[in-house]
Amino acid sequence: MLSKKMEDALNEQMNREMYSAYLYMSMSSFCTNKGLKGFANWFMVQYHEEMLHAMKFYEYINHQGGRAVLNTIQQPPSEFASPLDMFTKTLEHEQFITKSINELMELAIAGKDHATRIFLQWYVTEQVEEEGNDNEIIAQLQIIKDNPQGLMMLDRELASRMTTVPTEFSKGVEAAIKGTPAA
Repeated sequence: MLSKKMEDALNEQMNREMYSAYLYMSMSSFCTNKGLKGFANWFMVQYHEEMLHAMKFYEYINHQGGRAVLNTIQQPPSEFASPLDMFTKTLEHEQFITKSINELMELAIAGKDHATRIFLQWYVTEQVEEEGNDNEIIAQLQIIKDNPQGLMMLDRELASRMTTVPTEFSKGVEAAIKGTPAA
């Protein structure tokens, strides 16, 4: 059973994850419009990952006796100066999410909420990966600078990223991940 304080905090994080998805969809649209289909693909895959993150919170809250509450999602930016600008903003956003996850973990520890602490451990690990991916692409973009050939090579590389998370959750997150119907 979740405390009211933990339920509210988890709901806030669920909504942050949905904003993350919204942000990455906006970035994907921007890239599509600029002819950077590989970058657009990378951000759309990121969109799907963030929706999985939100759905995991949604189910956890409900399974722990709470109620998932959806808030208004703030409009994300829709204009960016460059791919480097987008990935710099992406890293800043992921660092904000990391801080938020860490604060949730501290709340779970302080409240001796071991189930939530175990649940959040997946997100702690995931955030290390998220920031690492962003840092890697930022480093590549800094090397490329204004070289159009380099940008096109990176665009082709990013086009190969595939969605590895389920995108249909009507039978539950775990069932979607396993590819089996929920019991």
